[in-house]
Amino acid sequence: MSATQELRALLRLRIVQLAALAVLLSAVGVISFSIKLCILDLDIWWHLKVGDWIVQHAAVPHTGILSRTAAERPWVAYSWGYEVLMSRTYAWLGILGIGLYGTLLTIGVAFAAYWMLRRISERFWVAWLLTVACCYPFLFMIMPRPVFFSIILFCVVLALLFEANRTGQVETLYWLLLIFLLWANLHIQFIYGLVPVAMLFGVNLLMWVMERFTPSLSPKKGDKGGAPEFLAPLSLPAGKLAFIFAACVLATCIGPYSYHLYGVVAEYSKAKSAYSLIVELQPLTFRAMNHYVQLVLCAAAFIAVGWQKRVDLFKLALLTVAALVAFRTMRDSWFLCTVATACIADVVSAYGERERSESPLELAGVFAVVAIALLLFARGVGFTQQGLDQAISHRFPVKAVNFLRQNPVPGPLYNTLDWGGFLMWYMPNYPVAIDGRNDLYGDELDELFIATQRGGEAYKQDPYLNEAGVVLIRRTDGLYYALNQDPRFSLIYQDQIAAVFARR
Repeated sequence: MSATQELRALLRLRIVQLAALAVLLSAVGVISFSIKLCILDLDIWWHLKVGDWIVQHAAVPHTGILSRTAAERPWVAYSWGYEVLMSRTYAWLGILGIGLYGTLLTIGVAFAAYWMLRRISERFWVAWLLTVACCYPFLFMIMPRPVFFSIILFCVVLALLFEANRTGQVETLYWLLLIFLLWANLHIQFIYGLVPVAMLFGVNLLMWVMERFTPSLSPKKGDKGGAPEFLAPLSLPAGKLAFIFAACVLATCIGPYSYHLYGVVAEYSKAKSAYSLIVELQPLTFRAMNHYVQLVLCAAAFIAVGWQKRVDLFKLALLTVAALVAFRTMRDSWFLCTVATACIADVVSAYGERERSESPLELAGVFAVVAIALLLFARGVGFTQQGLDQAISHRFPVKAVNFLRQNPVPGPLYNTLDWGGFLMWYMPNYPVAIDGRNDLYGDELDELFIATQRGGEAYKQDPYLNEAGVVLIRRTDGLYYALNQDPRFSLIYQDQIAAVFARR
């Protein structure tokens, strides 16, 4: 037996495949432990505080709770399910719970991508390699926020759609109703999941119309017309797909906010300042390797779709939309990466021998190995109570808040935008002036606070600063230097990252 044959035989061994999956998921977990994005996220804290509020009041908010400047503005906590889960995790496990929550979500994204690609390709190593390619461009570039639930559920939706499109079994899609019912109560990007469902319906409806009413492009004797031969034929009944899509939309309206979630989507589509102020909402710059990997994945997917004898309009349309969205906004890279790798996996599924998927018992063994690996590595990478506390203290104004606790100053509070979420949680006796809820404050307030933080002459006209009794800002803010020269305020505390001013 040649070395190549021996290698192939080795790679087919179940124990080797399970070990490779465990290594992949363990690596994701260890990296997550090391970089600690789960507790360094600027917005994670307001999510936690909102979750606490929901649990305390046994209701969801409809106005800008926990804010002094937007308390009466209408607001929808569209990630309320995520926030309640976070609140309970923190209540049970403290800061370690927050870190574990984010880490499990990160591992969940990687496993969901693998599960999708395994189900579509029906080959272990194809799914394993494509999972690495899929996750590399985005997994550690965005924070483990509610969007991670969207990525996980999108992978499930995509797997079901590709399977139904390939087999012609529309019954597979009935699970979508439960998925969207859950999704709409975890994150507003369920709208991204409705896109491929709508496209599958639209493409099959178009093919049905073409097959019945369109004259043939190359008429022959006895030819009644129909769709061009280079297009894949009708795969699913358009009538049932219409029912499924409508039912999915209705399922997203089952929750405390009902159809009002779509109003939030409409408002987000009108936002402007967030896309210029927040880096992750800006287009790809191609100054990082992951941007090029995303580009290669996109190109490979288009080639794979076009390589088939008959082009599937559903895949082509979905891939085109995903590319337009992802290249416009860095945070949506996951949308393209999942779609692109799914298209590649679907093409690969037509070649070679299909392999049996992992059993629940085998997966349980993999997860047990991953859990043991994380326990062994946690202390070495500083993922402990002490290590997380130190990481938080280096990023957020912990010392400044502790000073104010010991030396109270009359409010109201004016704060740096980036720290609003943390202050909402760590210093709840001072309602924040602003935080990361862009949908609550809107373009006008966001631009006002950003201009004030820069410390130009405009800061003197900021009504919220003019009424403030205490100001807590970063030492790198232009406002720090302006207030040092402002006779209305005196500097009462500063450290390496934060400064506190009190009105004279």
